[in-house]
Amino acid sequence: MKPLGKRLEGPVAAKSQPNDPQTESPGGITFGKAAAQGQWGRAWEVDWFSLASVIFLLLFAPFIVYYFIMACDQYGCSLMAPLADIATGRAQLSDIWAKTPPLTMKAAQIYVAWVTFQVLLYVLLPDFCHKFLPGYVGGVQEGAVTPAGIINKYEINGLQAWLITHLLWCVNSYLLACFSPTIIFDNWVPLFWCANLLGYAVSTFAMIKGYFFPTDARDCKFTGSFFYNYMMGVEFNPRIGKWFDFKLFFNGRPGIIAWTLINLSFAAKQRELYGHVTNSMVLVNVLQAIYVLDFFWNESWYLKTIDICHDHFGWYLGWGDCVWLPYLYTLQGLYLVYHPVQLPTHYALGVLLLGLLGYYIFRMANHQKDLFRRTDGRCLIWGRKPKVIECSFTLADEQRQHSKLLASGFWGVARHFNYTGDLMGSLAYCLACGGGHLLPYFYVIYMAVLLTHRCLRDEHRCAHKYGQDWERYTAAVPYRLLPGIF
Repeated sequence: MKPLGKRLEGPVAAKSQPNDPQTESPGGITFGKAAAQGQWGRAWEVDWFSLASVIFLLLFAPFIVYYFIMACDQYGCSLMAPLADIATGRAQLSDIWAKTPPLTMKAAQIYVAWVTFQVLLYVLLPDFCHKFLPGYVGGVQEGAVTPAGIINKYEINGLQAWLITHLLWCVNSYLLACFSPTIIFDNWVPLFWCANLLGYAVSTFAMIKGYFFPTDARDCKFTGSFFYNYMMGVEFNPRIGKWFDFKLFFNGRPGIIAWTLINLSFAAKQRELYGHVTNSMVLVNVLQAIYVLDFFWNESWYLKTIDICHDHFGWYLGWGDCVWLPYLYTLQGLYLVYHPVQLPTHYALGVLLLGLLGYYIFRMANHQKDLFRRTDGRCLIWGRKPKVIECSFTLADEQRQHSKLLASGFWGVARHFNYTGDLMGSLAYCLACGGGHLLPYFYVIYMAVLLTHRCLRDEHRCAHKYGQDWERYTAAVPYRLLPGIF
């Protein structure tokens, strides 16, 4: 389960040869055919540790999510209270399960209507935002070249879908009153079962499709492990028809568009229960909405991320986008429904500044990377000519290619400083909830583990590709995330 995995990766290289089939590596560094079997996509062979990790996640990830929402629903968001009750005999697992709201027809109808509406917005409504929003890139865009030599086209209309969805939500909330704005919170646990059903259904369908009727068999990978194939995916870009792309839709539609709606529903519930919305809830809504809108404004850029350029579509993305993302990335808002926190003004301003600073670093680091890549290094970074590490690599056909690694601006501070900004923003979401419980801090802990792992994964690819040139780069930029520390 990725975070809005929509993070562009670390150190950035200037343009590679445009005619080479390539996928995206860390920070815009591109692999040509060189990477084909060893570095493109997920692994071909699975060691015992990877297999054990896969089986663990398949078995326990749904229970982890259930535990968090159950802890809020039955124990006021205390993570330790359920364990203490079970350990002391005050409660049995069957007692907790009996108190858990079941799947309901109402929740099923809401969820089916939601997903259907997003499918229709994705497939049937061409983007018009790019026609009147300066600087926004939407409409039909090309993705990276797959190892099979396929260049997929995508209808980039996520910002449009987000705007239409939220406009209708506001019209209903303030004018029509067809349903209560607390509808998501009121059906939170029953909707969880619906999300799981869709997550497993789409993951299973993608698995079957990859085996029996793939979009392009050359872009499939199989291992000897059924569990690994199921979790990490077989098919690189499963599609139905010309435009319905599984990865782009599930990574960038139902879960992420719902993120801000879920927060709004939590705010509405807080107001219903306590008569007002706390400044902490406002902070969470604003800071997370900035992040979501940033994703949709830069959706065309998302086609360059590790999700699109390396990951296959399996349970990891399918279930993760349907369940993990909307249920665990919104824990701060859920917590604040049960524990409304009114922050001191100076503390709230500090949290806001931390979140905005983190977003600024995240966005500007990615902007510097994109500028460097688009101009082949002929640009100014922080008003100066960028510092460049010249490097080379060999393609599968033994052709030697040359590239440039950026070591200026934020990319001279640390090799993945965009992740540092991301973590600052993540910490701000959690700090907005005060210090009463551990639960709202799960997000920043998870993000720290995930992005650290992604750093190591990215750099393994780069070291394999660039060899001694990569060593020169790491000598010039010695830290990964935190200057002077890591």
